[in-house]
This record gives sequence, C-alpha cells and structure tokens, in this order.
Amino acid sequence: MVKNDINILGHDLVPKHIVLSEDEKNKVMKKFGIKKISQFPRILKNDPAIRELDVKAGTLIKIIRESETAKEAVYYRVVIDG
Repeated sequence: MVKNDINILGHDLVPKHIVLSEDEKNKVMKKFGIKKISQFPRILKNDPAIRELDVKAGTLIKIIRESETAKEAVYYRVVIDG
C-alpha cells in the first residue's frame, strides 16, 4: 500500500473525527443505554479517515459535522474490520 502525503483529516469537507478513550466510550454507552458496542452504527477500518487515525476494530469514533440548523451534529461510529 502506498502512503500518500495528503492529510485527509485536515480537508475542509471531512468532518472532525475523535477517537474516544475506553472511559469516554463507556460514558457514551451509558448515556444512550447501549449494552454492546456492536449496537453502534459501523464504519470500516479501511475508510480513508479511519486509516489516518490508525485505530483497531472496536474503537468508538465521535464524528462532528457542521450543520446549518444545529451548528454541529455529533455522530458515533464503531470501527469494524473490512
């Protein structure tokens, strides 16, 4: 695989991706009443932004997108192999 010099996460059209710690992950799960990490929407480990973060499957990612109506919208995705 060829590593390119483009910073995908720094691009204007890519929303902010934040890797959550185990403690943060547990707080989010409790907040939403989620019992298993597999209940979160998924994002593939080979997604360009996730590849840049270099995280393993099972990691919870917080994604913050700009929103015209809400200023910002927060999404959570669990990284899966694929």
